[in-house]
Amino acid sequence: MSIFLDTCIPMYAAGNKHPYQKSCQEIIAAAAAGEMKVWTNTEVFQEILYRFFHIKEKQRGFELFDSFYKIMEGQILSVTAADTFLARELAGKYSKSGFSPRDLIHLAVMINNGINKIITTDSQFSRVNGIQIITPVTELIIDD
Repeated sequence: MSIFLDTCIPMYAAGNKHPYQKSCQEIIAAAAAGEMKVWTNTEVFQEILYRFFHIKEKQRGFELFDSFYKIMEGQILSVTAADTFLARELAGKYSKSGFSPRDLIHLAVMINNGINKIITTDSQFSRVNGIQIITPVTELIIDD
């Protein structure tokens, strides 16, 4: 079973305390151990850098990029011209579904590579026939 890992998974795993953090850390650990066959794409790495550059935490972004890249090496799909064209078609089809352009790229890469499962917290993927969302488990966070 092939599963796409969305950007939010490594971001929650490495980020600040959050209800998804532990579950996302477990997902990343399972991927690193080879316990699940997961894929991601080059756009996910761009998103990581973009976010951390935007919040002026470049070093933290570099660290997450490097560690996630090491885990995913050999399982990173390129974004092709065909993916870009399909994303444009999907943008028209799902124009009222809340998809960001980045998520449309992820969806196109998934479709063009025969991946029909995604681990994400983004509910709009549920609007796509044939795509199954796996949502990380949330935990109750009690501030100390």
